[in-house]
Amino acid sequence: MTDLARDRWLTFDGLANARDVGGLPLAGGGSLRTGVLIRTESLEGLSPADVARLTGEYGVVQVLDLRKDDELAMYGAGALAEAGVVVHRLSFIPEEGREIAALPELGDDADPMVGHYLAYLGHRAANVVEGVRRVAELDEGATVVHCAAGKDRTGVLVALIASAAGVPRDEVVADYALSATRITALFRRWTTAAGQPMPPPEEIDRHRPRAEVMAAFLRLLDERHGGPVGWLREHGLTDDELARLSARLRDGDAA
Repeated sequence: MTDLARDRWLTFDGLANARDVGGLPLAGGGSLRTGVLIRTESLEGLSPADVARLTGEYGVVQVLDLRKDDELAMYGAGALAEAGVVVHRLSFIPEEGREIAALPELGDDADPMVGHYLAYLGHRAANVVEGVRRVAELDEGATVVHCAAGKDRTGVLVALIASAAGVPRDEVVADYALSATRITALFRRWTTAAGQPMPPPEEIDRHRPRAEVMAAFLRLLDERHGGPVGWLREHGLTDDELARLSARLRDGDAA
C-alpha cells in the first residue's frame, strides 16, 4: 500500500471512517483526483462544523445513500440532507432481507461476505450502476458515498469505481481493507450514542473487513464477467459513461 493510500483519512467531529478516494494511484502513473469522491459511514452524527466543511471546503453537492429504508427510518438521512444537499437513495440490500441471490456456487471454503457482495450486484444491479453513473455525471463538486459503517456496501461501490478508473487491483483491495483500522472507533461511537457497553474484542473483530474478501470478490468478477468493467457494461453502463467516469476521477496529468 502506498503512502498516498495511507494519507487520505479525513477528520470530522461526527465521522470515524471517512476518507477521500482521491489519491489512490493509477496503473499508468498519477493518481485519482482528490475532492471528487469521499467515502464514509452514515451521516447522522455530523456536527454543524462538519456540515460547513463538507459543503464548503470539500464542495459536497450530492450524497449516495446505500442503506435500506429501515436504516433510514431508524437513523435519519443526516445533516447534509437537512442542509439541502441532494441525496440519492440507492439501497444495495432488498428491503425484505439479506438473502443471497441465485448465484453460481462459491465453494464450501468461500467467505460468506463474498456471497453478500455478489448479492448486492445480483439483487440491486440497477442501483449499483446508478451509483457509478451519478459519480460520472457530476460536473462540479464532490460526492459522498456511505452506508452504515462505510465498509461493505460502500466498499463494493468504491471498488467498482476505482477499478473502472484504472486503480491497480492491489490498491483497490488495500483501500477496502483500510476500514478495518476504524471499526473499534465506529463501535465506540455507536455504543456511546446508545448508552451501551462496548462489545467484546472478538465481536468487533468479526466486523473488520479483510483484504482477502475483496480480492476473492473481484476475482469472481474477473472469471464471470471479465472484471468490474465487464460487469458494469453488462448491466448498462456505456463506454461513454465509463470514459466520463475516468475523466472525472483522474488527475489531468495522469497517463
